[in-house]
Amino acid sequence: MRTYRIHFIRHGLTEGNSDGRYIGVTDLGLSEIGADELTRVRLKGELPETGLLFTSPLKRCLETCKLLFPETEPIVIEQLKEFNFGDFENKTAFELAGDPRYTEWTAGKAGAPNGEASADFTQRIVLGLNLMVRKMMENEVFEATAVMHGGVMMTLFSLCALPQRRAVEWTSDPGQGYTALITPSLYGRSGVIEIIDTIPSTAMPTDGKY
Repeated sequence: MRTYRIHFIRHGLTEGNSDGRYIGVTDLGLSEIGADELTRVRLKGELPETGLLFTSPLKRCLETCKLLFPETEPIVIEQLKEFNFGDFENKTAFELAGDPRYTEWTAGKAGAPNGEASADFTQRIVLGLNLMVRKMMENEVFEATAVMHGGVMMTLFSLCALPQRRAVEWTSDPGQGYTALITPSLYGRSGVIEIIDTIPSTAMPTDGKY
């Protein structure tokens, strides 16, 4: 049985990232620094080959696709949007420091006010992964790239990926990411994917499991 690979790449840097803002669904484009960094990544020739190109609908991901894969038309997957931080959108921790709702949220005692429920977020992004895998199978494409958000990638891998790690252990710098192997029998049975490398490749340690 053929296996599939998806290369997950985090979008490039935005001004919101540099400022430490919660920019979940705030639709910022790339900063000048972010665009320049991605151009350097492409010129180094370290990007994986891609058959299909998937992306979040937000500007920072669409612009990343254009800079890294200018000859490939991306397929927009709405479910790959970043988490909606509600009233905390586009604010820094410093700006929110006096808000008791923020204190409760960071302590895990409450959700983001007027934001997305954690359960809805996880259900949505797992559906996004399912849609990508289905499109690859339907089109008999065995290698694809997905440009997405850091929070989506971290949460998705903590839910679905081997080796098992906490979300914070799946962080990735802008323009970098991970390569996942998808075995249809394993994925169909348990929804599990296997992370086999980093982007750019650094011969990712596998804890002796793979």
